[in-house]
Amino acid sequence: MSEISTKPYLLRAIYEWCTDSGFTPYLAVKVDGSTTVPMEYVRKGEIILNISFGATSALKMDNDAVHFRARFNGVSREIYIPVHNVLAIYANENGQGMAFEVGALPAASSDGSAPEVGTAPAGPALSAVPSKGVDSPVVPDTDVSAPPSGGDDEPPKKGGRPTLTRIK
Repeated sequence: MSEISTKPYLLRAIYEWCTDSGFTPYLAVKVDGSTTVPMEYVRKGEIILNISFGATSALKMDNDAVHFRARFNGVSREIYIPVHNVLAIYANENGQGMAFEVGALPAASSDGSAPEVGTAPAGPALSAVPSKGVDSPVVPDTDVSAPPSGGDDEPPKKGGRPTLTRIK
């Protein structure tokens, strides 16, 4: 019997925490042939989407994929993201959330631990093209890269771009 991944459950939990707390949930996604996103907003193979209630329609986060409808510059588009392509989910307002490795299908590691909380994925900064439409769920130029190493207990900086922070 194959082990069920914890990733979709963690995505739903962080999404629920964001909405219950009044925060805006954002999803960072690795774009490939299995994703359906507006390619004109993809940068360096990645896209960041606002998945809040106000920015999406018919949002469904199941164990295999996240799918919803969203408007991009006034045009309604169908979005489909396999769970294994999600890089991170976080609150825009404070950067708290969870980052995941993309590549192998995620599950609890062999030692039973969950993915690391509050760290950004390795690689280039995640960003998207600035939106011309107010109703677009694409997040313009958001950087969720981790702060320089040195202190995991540093408080988030006020103002500027949001960053993911470690939750202990």
